[in-house]
Amino acid sequence: MPKNKTLAAWLTFLVGPFGLHRFYLFGFSDRLGWLLPVPTLLGLHGVQRARELGLDDPLSWLLIPLLGFTVAGCAINAMVYGLMATLTWNTRFNPEHDANHASGSTNWLTIGAVVLSLLVGSTVLISSIVFSFQHYFEYQIEESRKLSQ
Repeated sequence: MPKNKTLAAWLTFLVGPFGLHRFYLFGFSDRLGWLLPVPTLLGLHGVQRARELGLDDPLSWLLIPLLGFTVAGCAINAMVYGLMATLTWNTRFNPEHDANHASGSTNWLTIGAVVLSLLVGSTVLISSIVFSFQHYFEYQIEESRKLSQ
């Protein structure tokens, strides 16, 4: 069964942080597919800690960006898959089929995955960076106040 580029782009965008797109493309023996849920779940744990303990919890400052960077990385990967040329896609993921097989073609659903990946991925990436820097600088200011007293 040939691997469809549009399906791969949507899987990468929607459930990529859990590694499901890797299993679709490379099978269940793919190590990265099994490792991708780790930073995702750690980031979700950070969100849970921030909800329970508030944003002053230093551990959540470290864990929440893991989720953001994983989501942003998967969004970038979805754009790479969606923008890959048909010949390149079929050569890499469908070597047993013709190089111009329809499973590697781009359609409007593929473009939709690319556009949403760009929108959501860039928003999540910038938000993660801002969250990290804001809490880091707040921590530095608080520590300098402790030293000056």
